[in-house]
Amino acid sequence: MADYNEKRDGVLVRSNEFDSGSDDFEKKGYDLRVTAISDDEKRRVAERLATAGKDVEDVLDGPAAEFILEKLQSMTMEESLVILQEAIDYHDDDFNFPGDTMEKIKLLLKGQEASQMDKETYELDTKLEATLMKYHSPYPEVRAICDPTDDPTMPVETIRAYILGFIWVAGGAFINEFFSLRQPSLSLQSAVLQILLYPCGKFLQYTLPDWGFTFRGVRHSLNPGPWNYKEQMLATIMVNVASGGSNFTGYIVTMKLDMFFGQKWVNFGFMFLMNFSTQFFGFGLAGLLRRWCIYPVKAVWPTVLPTLALNRALLMPEDKRPIHGWTISKYKFFFIVFGASFLYFFVPSFLFQALSVFNWMTWIAPKNTVLAIVTGSYLGLGFNPLTTFDWSVMSYSAPLIAPFFSTVNRFIGTVIGGLMILGMYWQNYKWTGYLPINTSTVYDNTAKVYNLTRVVKPDSTLDEAKYKLYSPPYISMGNLMYTGSGFAIYTLAFAYMLLNDWKILGEAFHGFWKGLRSRKSSNYEFYKDPMSRMMSVYPEVPDWWFIVIFLVSVAFGIVAFTVYPTNAPVWGMIVIILISTVLMVPSALIYSVTGYQLFTSSLSTLLAGYMVPNNGVANMLCRVYGYNTDEQAEGFISDQKMAHYAKLPPRAVFRAQCIATLIQTFVTIGAIQFLMNSVSDLCSPTQASKFICSFPRSLYSASLLFGVVGPVRTFNQLYPILKYSFLIGAVGALPFYVLRRFFPRQMKYVHPVLIMTGFSRWGTTYNLSYYTPGMYLSFFFMYYIRRRYLSWWTKYNFILTSGLSAGVAFSGILIFCALTLPKATLRWWGNTVQMSGVDYGRAAALYTVPKGTTFGLPAGSFE
Repeated sequence: MADYNEKRDGVLVRSNEFDSGSDDFEKKGYDLRVTAISDDEKRRVAERLATAGKDVEDVLDGPAAEFILEKLQSMTMEESLVILQEAIDYHDDDFNFPGDTMEKIKLLLKGQEASQMDKETYELDTKLEATLMKYHSPYPEVRAICDPTDDPTMPVETIRAYILGFIWVAGGAFINEFFSLRQPSLSLQSAVLQILLYPCGKFLQYTLPDWGFTFRGVRHSLNPGPWNYKEQMLATIMVNVASGGSNFTGYIVTMKLDMFFGQKWVNFGFMFLMNFSTQFFGFGLAGLLRRWCIYPVKAVWPTVLPTLALNRALLMPEDKRPIHGWTISKYKFFFIVFGASFLYFFVPSFLFQALSVFNWMTWIAPKNTVLAIVTGSYLGLGFNPLTTFDWSVMSYSAPLIAPFFSTVNRFIGTVIGGLMILGMYWQNYKWTGYLPINTSTVYDNTAKVYNLTRVVKPDSTLDEAKYKLYSPPYISMGNLMYTGSGFAIYTLAFAYMLLNDWKILGEAFHGFWKGLRSRKSSNYEFYKDPMSRMMSVYPEVPDWWFIVIFLVSVAFGIVAFTVYPTNAPVWGMIVIILISTVLMVPSALIYSVTGYQLFTSSLSTLLAGYMVPNNGVANMLCRVYGYNTDEQAEGFISDQKMAHYAKLPPRAVFRAQCIATLIQTFVTIGAIQFLMNSVSDLCSPTQASKFICSFPRSLYSASLLFGVVGPVRTFNQLYPILKYSFLIGAVGALPFYVLRRFFPRQMKYVHPVLIMTGFSRWGTTYNLSYYTPGMYLSFFFMYYIRRRYLSWWTKYNFILTSGLSAGVAFSGILIFCALTLPKATLRWWGNTVQMSGVDYGRAAALYTVPKGTTFGLPAGSFE
């Protein structure tokens, strides 16, 4: 088949010479003669492309539209129908694929008569949909932030990009690590750091001289010209490492503070070895997951789209043309939202703090325990229709980023889990009625906080004789739900993914094995989508580079395990790594499609409890590698997907991530040491600046239950229901799979893993009050606005959430430095009413333990 295009009388025309198969198209009445693209047709094409967040005039005049129109003119009906059928086969169960587009494609495939269109309109629509599939992204939100073309000559790894990356990695890592123990946490997220990078890049553009050197035939200059999009993206990927922080610092707090394990031998050397090991472990593992989570088109990674959108707004400001009546540019819109958010955050954070934790229903009867249990935001479950006026609370579940179906599934699971908690709590299931309903704190049989020093030896291992004389550890009903659902998630996710996506997994494994056997083969050869075709011009990062990084990181961990008195066996760490790596595949796939991160740390805690019984510190150190398979690896791999969208050279991204990770390793250690030395009453539930250490407290609870006491006692004596959670998860995958097979349309947006993750939201210092406002926002922006005003949504939605988050982060840092550290206070009703009742006390329970008595297992029945 041969295609050619030419101009006749100044009009671009298309002509197709078909092979023998074209006779069938002629018989069906398709026009195969030379035709011209009329102004009306161009306008129709522009209107279709405008759903990518651009108005019609932008589409007509932009280079992307010119490219799509050119490809449209060479598209044939034969090729179009093949492409559309392949799209149906691939995207039919795709959560993120636009439903109206899917219905339209199915209608087009039925033929002109079924579509009820005239011949010209039918052909145009068919070819247009096929052109978008072949030469652009099928997702409007991706088309809004990605171009269908690339310029491989654009400077990327420039000296100034690295300089700015170094500076803001160090600054961002310190600030984010410092505030990571606050609830809700404040951070210089990617959006904030991008705003800081942009003016810095423009400043260097105008001030640096054009001095440089030539290396391997390439000139490297201090100032290669205008600060460009790819430089900004490379520096952004570097600072993303900093914005993610280091999860091992939470382990440092749990190990070192006296209120937890109090291990004084934890010094800089140990912290460096473990921090380096855990950080680069995630990086090495991320590179090995590229075929599953970067190259497939379905791997949309909705969490990275705001970053790309913001960079386009900063470096590619658009003309003021109306979109649903809005003429403001994205660039100006961001700074207006940023300024408003910055100023407003002073209200819920300092001036009127009751608006942040708006537990107004408990104000009706502050001393009513039942009311506090059901509706409270501190102690209770948070069943409250209006819970906050604070964006840092509203945004906790990323409501303007995660797809609406993902938010709905998780919210449904959270509500169902909360109702189950209430029912079981009122039945005093496993003595939970004597404890606060939703907390990660562990208690003894008198409902007091569990005293670890009464049951452990100096090396933090269990002293069984003391344990028999004291008490088993008891957890809240919320914590029991969190732990059980956390176990069920693993088997549910693994089984459901195998049933639904076994073909994709098989193809990726085949490509990985082939890549190891043939070091010269391209990672892109199995992927024919537009992004992969454009990226194939750049030298790829060989898999063995990531394998080396992975092995070196494990070696550092082995040194830390053996040189310091951890009492943790190296073989235990290796087993955790192997099992967690296998689970990483379904976890990363779910994250790449839904925007939800599936954590595997609970399973690691359990496995470590069996392998290293009765040792809390060893349990934590083994668990950290299970945690990193999702927390660190998925963070790195999402950045690599962002680089894929931005068309950055993979080897440049590899070098930038390595350097940024090394800087962050040192900076985060300094930040956590400064935090422990400067903040008084750190990790107390009533800490004045809200440094209550949610993660270290949960980590301590799990390590006490499954590390010190051990899973055998926990499963056999205390909470036998937990061991059946794995079976429940595995069996639960089957009915959802069957329903999906027989009712694909009705079950398309029902995801059992996401529902189960809603159950796992309980048992910490967070409750429904942190998710209800996110549900409202998700419905309005991710469903209603996205369906009714898609052009507005794709242009402004991600800018809106970035501006709000950036304003809160800057404002929070200023408030802490200017008001909190100097201990400035504003005491009035609006800052005390939310703490005046039993909801804030965290001690209220449904039942009380009579003085001199205990609850739970009778003395002598536990050992």
